[in-house]
Amino acid sequence: MNIATTQASRRSTLLSYCSLFTSLSTLLCCALPSLLVLLGLGASVASMLSSFPWLAALSRNKVPTFGIAGVVIACSFLNTYYILPRKGAKECVPDSAGACVKASSVSRILLWVSAVIYAVGFLLAFVLGQILSKLDSL
Repeated sequence: MNIATTQASRRSTLLSYCSLFTSLSTLLCCALPSLLVLLGLGASVASMLSSFPWLAALSRNKVPTFGIAGVVIACSFLNTYYILPRKGAKECVPDSAGACVKASSVSRILLWVSAVIYAVGFLLAFVLGQILSKLDSL
């Protein structure tokens, strides 16, 4: 495997793990507490916040947290579906084509898992509250 392929694979994997990490942080800071309160488990949220006080700081800054996570996931999509297909097809050595395909499939799986986690977190943190307040006012 040549050096350029290795670097592209590492960059893709790093972006996928970063997008997974940031989407999980949005889920933990904002979506999970909202869902627990919605289900009537407010005491669990209070216990979780006393055990992990950094979650309160994240939830106070949920707009930048979601913004950063969205940018990282968008960069990962751009890298996986636009940049790597253009460069990767030229850089993969025929002897190690299986390694390129395996790295690409792992990156895509991580990316889509991150995107789904981010979407669920976004819906619970921003959209669900608006919907419930509209229904409550009816």
